[in-house]
Amino acid sequence: MKPARLRADVLAGLTTSFALVPECIAFALVAHLNPLMGLYGAFIICTLTALFGGRPGMVSGAAGSMAVVIVALVVQHGVQYLLATVLLGGLVMIAFGLLRLGKLVRMVPYPVMLGFVNGLAIVIAMAQLEHFKRGETWLSGTPLFLMLGLVALTMAVVYLLPRLTRSVPPALVAILGVGALVYCFDLPTRTLGDMAHIAGGLPSAALPDVPWNLDTLRVIAPYALLMALVGLLETLLTLNLTDEITESRGFPDRECVALGMANIASGVCGGMGGCAMIGQTVINLSSGGRGRLSGTVAGVMILMFVLFLSPLIERIPLAALVGVMFVVSQQTFAWASLRVLRKVPFNDVVAIIAVTVVTVLTDLATAVLFGILIAALNFAWQQARELYADSRIAADGSKLYQLHGTLFFASTTPFLDQFDYQADPEHVTLDCQHLRLVDYSAIAALKTLRERYQKAGKRLRVIHLSERCKKLLKRAGVQHA
Repeated sequence: MKPARLRADVLAGLTTSFALVPECIAFALVAHLNPLMGLYGAFIICTLTALFGGRPGMVSGAAGSMAVVIVALVVQHGVQYLLATVLLGGLVMIAFGLLRLGKLVRMVPYPVMLGFVNGLAIVIAMAQLEHFKRGETWLSGTPLFLMLGLVALTMAVVYLLPRLTRSVPPALVAILGVGALVYCFDLPTRTLGDMAHIAGGLPSAALPDVPWNLDTLRVIAPYALLMALVGLLETLLTLNLTDEITESRGFPDRECVALGMANIASGVCGGMGGCAMIGQTVINLSSGGRGRLSGTVAGVMILMFVLFLSPLIERIPLAALVGVMFVVSQQTFAWASLRVLRKVPFNDVVAIIAVTVVTVLTDLATAVLFGILIAALNFAWQQARELYADSRIAADGSKLYQLHGTLFFASTTPFLDQFDYQADPEHVTLDCQHLRLVDYSAIAALKTLRERYQKAGKRLRVIHLSERCKKLLKRAGVQHA
C-alpha cells in the first residue's frame, strides 16, 4: 500500500471512530442496554466486516435501525435472549449470502434508493436534536447558545478547511479543534462522558445463558428474522451508495456472509447486533477512506477508547460530533432528487416522497418494501396499458388479430376485451408473434378466450407462439394449436 493511501485510511478510520462512539452509545441506550454492549458490538462488527466484507470503505456497527427492532425483546425477556437473537440473526445473514441473494437488491428501483437516502439523512439530522435536551427539557440560556455556536463552528471548519488543505480529514480537525477549545477555556457544554462512561475491559466470549430449546426459538426467531432483514437491507443499500460514491463495485453476497459472521461474534462476546451505518460510511469516504484499513482502524480505535483512552474521549464535546453529523446529513441527502421532481414521471415522484416519509416515520425495512410495492404496482399498470391489438379480415373471410404487449395478471381483462366473440366470423386467428405470455393468469386468459369462441360455435387458431410460450402452455395442459 502506498504511504499516501495508508495515511489517508488511518486518518479516515480515526475520524470515523469518533463519530461511531456517540451513535453506538445512543443506540444501546435506546435498546435499554449497557452502553458497553454497543461499543463492543461496534468494535467487533466494524473490524470483521472491514477485514472480510465485500465493500472496502463501508463502515458497519451497532446501528439504530436494529436497536429499535429489539427493544421489546430486551424489555420482556432480558439481555441474554437478545444475545441469542443476535446469533440466530447472524446465521440468517450468512445463509442469505451463501444462497447468493444479495443480488436481490437490484430489485430496488432508483426512486426507492433516493427515498431511502433522503429519509436516512433526515433521520440522522433529527437524531442530533436529542443532544440539545437535558432530561426531558430543552437546554436553555447560555448552554444552548454555546452549544449552537460550537455546532456552527464545527460545521464551518468541515466546510472551509478543504479550501485550504486536503492533507487531513476536516471532520477530524473540527472534532479535535473544538474539543481543545472547550478544554482550554473550560466551556460549560455537554461532553461524551455525560452520555455514559465508556471505560471497560476486553470482551469475553460465552454463549448466551438461555434454555436452548424450542420455546426459546419461538421467542427469538421473529426478532432474529426481522433484525436480519433490516440489517441486510440497510447494508445492501449502503453498499450500493458506496459503489456510486467510489465508482467501483462491491460484492454483496460476501458482505452478507461477513456481516453474519460479525454478528455471531458480537453475540458471543456480549455485543449488540449491527449492520452498515450510512452516516459513518459517508464520514469515512469523505475523509479519504477507501481501503479495508480505514474500517479496521475505526473498529480497533473503539476498543482502544474503552480500554485505555476513555478519560480523553469522554471530554469530547457533543457539539463537535453533532456538527459533524449535521454535515453528514447534508451530504447524504440527494439534493439532485429535488431538482428532477418536475422532470421525472409522477409515479417516481410519489415513490421518492413516500419512501422518504415512511423511512422517517417507521423503519427502513417498511419503507423499502413499501417503495418496491409502489414501483411494482406502477410497472404492472404501465405494462397492462401497453397491450393492444390490430385486426383485419383476411381474403378467405377469416379474421386475424395481432396482439402486441405482455399478457400477465394485470392485462388479462384488456386482452379479453380486444375480441368480439359474437360478431367475428367462424374462423379467427390469433397471431402471438409480438405477444409475451408471462404467468398462469396469461394461460388462463388464453384458455378463457378459446372457450368463449367455442361457445359461440367458432374456431380460434393461435399462431407464432414462441418456444417458451409453447412450453408454458404445454406444462399447463392447454391446447394452443
